Amino acid sequence: MFVLDSNTIIHALKGKGGVHERLLAVPPDRILIPAVALYEIQVGISGSSDGSNRRRKFEALLSAVSIAPFDRSAADSATEIRLDLMRRGQLIGPLDILLAATALSLGAVLVTHNTGEFSRVPGLRLTDWYSL
Repeated sequence: MFVLDSNTIIHALKGKGGVHERLLAVPPDRILIPAVALYEIQVGISGSSDGSNRRRKFEALLSAVSIAPFDRSAADSATEIRLDLMRRGQLIGPLDILLAATALSLGAVLVTHNTGEFSRVPGLRLTDWYSL
């Protein structure tokens, strides 16, 4: 199972890197968009000068994949991640903690172009479709 980070979705919508091609190569039932990423993308699209075109592309993607909720398991995982990163002095952004927690709670691979920051999260499996 693959959980898409917001930057992966943005790259797919813009046709950057190898993201779009890799997205098409993976069966849609193996791809999840976290509710947190859904929120981030909706905010970005709403503030975009090319919002209607991006919204159309995003809606097409949403019709093919599932949304991963931020549930109790993800909240528990996020708590552990944040406390661990705070103890080590290696905090990442609050929404990134929620994205990482969603992937961890599902036992999924997080697809991101931001591997540097997410690599601080112990046990989180990562891949970067931008560079593949």
